[in-house]
Amino acid sequence: MTTNQPPLILVTGATGYVGGRLVHHLLKMGYRVRVLARDPQRLQGRPWTEQVDIVKGDVMQPDTLLQAMQDVDYTYYLVHSMGSGSNFHERDLLAAKNFSQAAGKANVKRLIYLGGLGNPQTDLSQHLRSRQETGKALCLSGIPVTEFRAGVIVGSGSLSFEMIRDLTERIPIMICPRWVFTRIQPIGIQDILTYLVDCLQLPDTAGQIIEIGGKDILTYGEMMLGYAQARQLKRYLIAVPVLTPRLSSYWVHWMTPIPASIARPLIEGLKNEVIVRDDRARILFPHIHPSGYQDTVVQALETLNSGKVETIWSDALISSQGDIPPVFLTQQQGMIIERREQSVNAPTESVFRTFSGLGGERGWLMLNFAWRLGGIFDRLVGGVGFRRGRRHPDDIRVGDAIDFWRVETVQPGQLMRLRAEMKVPGRAWLQFETLPITEQQSRLIQTAYFAPKGLGGFLYWYLLYPIHAVIFAGMVKKIGRATEDGLNQDKSFIKMTP
Repeated sequence: MTTNQPPLILVTGATGYVGGRLVHHLLKMGYRVRVLARDPQRLQGRPWTEQVDIVKGDVMQPDTLLQAMQDVDYTYYLVHSMGSGSNFHERDLLAAKNFSQAAGKANVKRLIYLGGLGNPQTDLSQHLRSRQETGKALCLSGIPVTEFRAGVIVGSGSLSFEMIRDLTERIPIMICPRWVFTRIQPIGIQDILTYLVDCLQLPDTAGQIIEIGGKDILTYGEMMLGYAQARQLKRYLIAVPVLTPRLSSYWVHWMTPIPASIARPLIEGLKNEVIVRDDRARILFPHIHPSGYQDTVVQALETLNSGKVETIWSDALISSQGDIPPVFLTQQQGMIIERREQSVNAPTESVFRTFSGLGGERGWLMLNFAWRLGGIFDRLVGGVGFRRGRRHPDDIRVGDAIDFWRVETVQPGQLMRLRAEMKVPGRAWLQFETLPITEQQSRLIQTAYFAPKGLGGFLYWYLLYPIHAVIFAGMVKKIGRATEDGLNQDKSFIKMTP
């Protein structure tokens, strides 16, 4: 490495919540970044993939790590095995030892790790104990390690916060076990990223265990009520002594998208108070002033409500043919997402021309009477209804009204995103995108996004889903057929013209 080059940083766990965001921050600060991925295909759709060096490797396979470590100055270890089975603790320790030994052989200057907050002198849960013992295993090669220990991370998409979001949105009266009233010190994702990046410029952080947390100490129950306040929802908590971690994990499994295998170790960790016990972070990082819980919740919700939802969708936008089934229904970061795909025998420009001309006099190609009935009902409850049509039958630009939608984003020849302005218990988007397969074949991707508000929002989605499924399934097919028919007509006209 020449002296005028910025340091080369290796990031593991880039397919995860913190790692994916950390890569963006490191690039913004001017660092060179290399990403270690067990399956590089999972990084497709990330906005930074062309700016980083991606190396295939697995922390469970030591012989794959040396290439990734070559010429690396600093490395971030953001890997964990929670959810991989009851032996996740052993897997975590073995992975950390493998990684530490490879970093030692490559003469990496420092290793930075994000572990779990909790007093090691108490009876920590297996999950929290594993996170702290992983930090010890990373030190075995003698490379200086900066170990941050954090509790609940607040931000759209973090596991703990999504559990809070889903439980609070769906259940007006919550029967709560004792762990809901354990004290914790949550921290916002932006503060986490600031600590992780800034420590590179602070040599005194090497070899340190640094406990970090937000400004507020509160209980999990208070976090739920704080979220409810930000969403203007009335929620009530009733404490009961009989819900064990096992029963609680099944409760979370059925009430949220989080499976019981992941919820159980997470819930078992909530029996422990996770609060900052020393002020080392304040001494080493005097310029960082962590935000309070309510501010971080409001910030996360503002990102969603402002329509800046691209950061939520990036994991789902995979363009490779065959990577995603034709119909894909899931929940991610508080949103219900239904995506449908269709191969179209036409170039992308033709596909874009078809879906960007939807609405108004042309209609929506599938069950137009149902769209109009929805508009009539929306008008009855005080919404905009279906009367606005569209400004121009073909031309489209950001801000245009199309029936009861508003054009939010346009990427000419590729993408159109519409935001619903009808009165619904939540926020809804409908997105159309076309990507090339060959010069004369395209992939049409139609995605409906719904961010429900409260229990009413979830009931609205699932009660109407049968009719929505029929409409969306038919619409994506008819867009493809209309594009191909229009292209064939154009070809016939060209052949007939002397």
